[in-house]
Amino acid sequence: MPDAPLTVAPGPDDTTVRLPSGKLERVPAGWELVPPGDAALTRRIKAGGPCWVVQEKKGRRTFSRGVWAEAERVAAIRTALAAERDDPAYARKLAAGKARRDRQQADYVEDFAAAVRDFLAFSSPHEELAEELTRRITAHATPVGSGTVARTQRIPVERRAESAVIAWMRHHTTAYDHMSIPRIKGKRREVRRMLAARSRELLTRYRNGAGEAPTDDCPLRRALA
Repeated sequence: MPDAPLTVAPGPDDTTVRLPSGKLERVPAGWELVPPGDAALTRRIKAGGPCWVVQEKKGRRTFSRGVWAEAERVAAIRTALAAERDDPAYARKLAAGKARRDRQQADYVEDFAAAVRDFLAFSSPHEELAEELTRRITAHATPVGSGTVARTQRIPVERRAESAVIAWMRHHTTAYDHMSIPRIKGKRREVRRMLAARSRELLTRYRNGAGEAPTDDCPLRRALA
């Protein structure tokens, strides 16, 4: 069985890495760093023998810096991949995969929009406003790679839709983006909860005639104008 890939951090120079233990290790002779970008190449390198996966953490995010592996093995994998990619069957396979993903994405966008519409539940006089809000939130939240709550699989689509609505309103109907929030643990979460409560109160005005009737100066109407 091939050695499992070892995840390391960049070292102080181009010939060293930092092991999980914190120890500096020099890259073996005859190895090369394969930059990120070719997923198929990276997968085969990881599956075919010893390698070091270089990841750099900045804040809460982790960035790939490539994979170190034996240069001869990398060259052989590249040659095999190039031959496969020259085969017309490979292009057909790629096209079929893209078509399948496009269908899945279109279906998801439709389901997500329906969930947003259901969460808004605006009364009939405000249906046009609800449709415009649904369109904007869906367009922002659903693109692949957007990193929004709509792309997570950990919660049902109904909760994703609700979270996406509240997040959109936080950025478009409140002063959140311009607030100076103290760097105290839990403070930002507290502010978000407060603003979420305000957003829910605002939405209530458009639902089933409940609450105070909205006016033309409503923050939501201004955001959509």
